[in-house]
Amino acid sequence: MREPGSRVARTVPRVVVAVLAVSFVLVACGSDSKTGADGGSPRPRPATTAPPSPGRSAPDSTAVAGPDPVIAAAGDIACPSSCTSTKTVGDMLVEGNYTAVLTLGDNQYEDGRLSEYTRSYDPTWGRVKDKTYPSPGNHDYHDANGAGYYAYFGSRAGPPGKGYYSYDIGTWHLLSLNSEANIDAQLGWVKADLAVNHSRCTLAYWHKPIWTSGNTHRHDGEPMTAIWNALVEGGADVVLNGHVHNYERFAPRDGIRAFIVGTGGRDSHYGFAQTASLSEVRDNSTDGLLRLTLHPAGYDWRFLPVPGGTFSDAGAGTCR
Repeated sequence: MREPGSRVARTVPRVVVAVLAVSFVLVACGSDSKTGADGGSPRPRPATTAPPSPGRSAPDSTAVAGPDPVIAAAGDIACPSSCTSTKTVGDMLVEGNYTAVLTLGDNQYEDGRLSEYTRSYDPTWGRVKDKTYPSPGNHDYHDANGAGYYAYFGSRAGPPGKGYYSYDIGTWHLLSLNSEANIDAQLGWVKADLAVNHSRCTLAYWHKPIWTSGNTHRHDGEPMTAIWNALVEGGADVVLNGHVHNYERFAPRDGIRAFIVGTGGRDSHYGFAQTASLSEVRDNSTDGLLRLTLHPAGYDWRFLPVPGGTFSDAGAGTCR
């Protein structure tokens, strides 16, 4: 296993593919100039007759002109009664008119049952379900094998019971991963997926972070270390996580910048302990969204607080 912190050369050539298309892969297995910019409606890719292994469809050769897509992301979202910010953050998603919404796990507390999703998540974040690309968290798996999560999101969650899939937005390749189950199977899948990825910019997201300055859950994400190493070798640029109920941004580690955005509405923020290596910015007082503008060769980010929140964070990065 390659340890985090070791520099590796990229093994896959990366060519910018000028598309503004979104394609699910059902594998059998931030410029900051404008709040809520419309990056265009996702467009499914046509299936190919012989898609590359492990089932990811080949890039669409049709270029689509338009503004760079703008996406929003957060995790740790809805609960039956006490999550006062969930609807507010959901309102921000509706008003923002984002190209896509990424959930970073623990979509529904306390146990991820379908009845809980229907009661809490659906009337808040569920208003943008048709543009949501979810990932599961440990609370989603309190229901046996994530049954409520897969029942609620259906095909949007990828292959039933797997919890990982990939797709493209604009010129970017994205991987939604599962830190709760199937980790060994995912490792081979991630390597194969990245081997046929020719996008210059790649983003991956899952629930449990490997590094955190939070005073809880400090080692929960370590089982994902081998997948992190595969992402480093495959040339990924950005990783998003939730699980820790705060916001934290890290300097690039082996070329990948990581964010923790456990601010989707759960309210109960965690304290900070020893500062993790490469941590640059931390906040444990504000719910909100991370907005990312996906440019062909880089990205802009801005943390958008709920109304009344004073914390924000913004910057830009370049893809490898």
